[in-house]
Amino acid sequence: MNFLNKEDVLNAFNYRASTRSYDGSKKIPAEDMHYILELGRLSPSSVGSEPWEFIVLQNPELRQAIKPYCWGIPTMETSSHIVVILAKKNARYDSEFLRESMLRRGVTEEQMPAVIEKYRNFQVNDSKVAENERTLFDWASKQTYIALGNMMTGAAMIGIDSCPIEGFDYDKVNQILSEAGLFDANEWGISVMCTFGYRDKEIRKKARKSFDEVVKFVE
Repeated sequence: MNFLNKEDVLNAFNYRASTRSYDGSKKIPAEDMHYILELGRLSPSSVGSEPWEFIVLQNPELRQAIKPYCWGIPTMETSSHIVVILAKKNARYDSEFLRESMLRRGVTEEQMPAVIEKYRNFQVNDSKVAENERTLFDWASKQTYIALGNMMTGAAMIGIDSCPIEGFDYDKVNQILSEAGLFDANEWGISVMCTFGYRDKEIRKKARKSFDEVVKFVE
């Protein structure tokens, strides 16, 4: 395959900025949005769990319904697309959900007990994410942020802007969207949302710590 040069990749990272003001008249072409979502689908996740689903929220009534619980931000209306990223609940080492992910990756029935024991040790002893439902959900949510980052960066590489959204009433938005039939709240919960579209004005240059402040080499 042909690889991108480093300068183009860095230019995309420097171009990307949290966009809080979109040109509501511009819409992302369907093929470009499919590309962005494909980047999320192809993202890596812990133990290959893929504990995510992506809801593309285009329904105007639902956007209006959740807007008051998203700090009233205008991008609920002006962004071209809103992606609601769900995280799987109770993705324990012995869950049917993880078992299905193992089968999808070619684990045989004969191998299954050993692999489950390996995952049990990881969740119970190493990371301790199996302590309760909240720690398991937080673990699944961490994986969704890998997909989120890839989607935002990939969008920037083709000139599409984005903004991750954590500032919302999780209980209310989960309730509204689950009661609308978009997902089963017993199985899934909202991890994060992201708007996509085209900025309607220049965004000030991003401020970041210097390379030496955040990187340490240990020889």
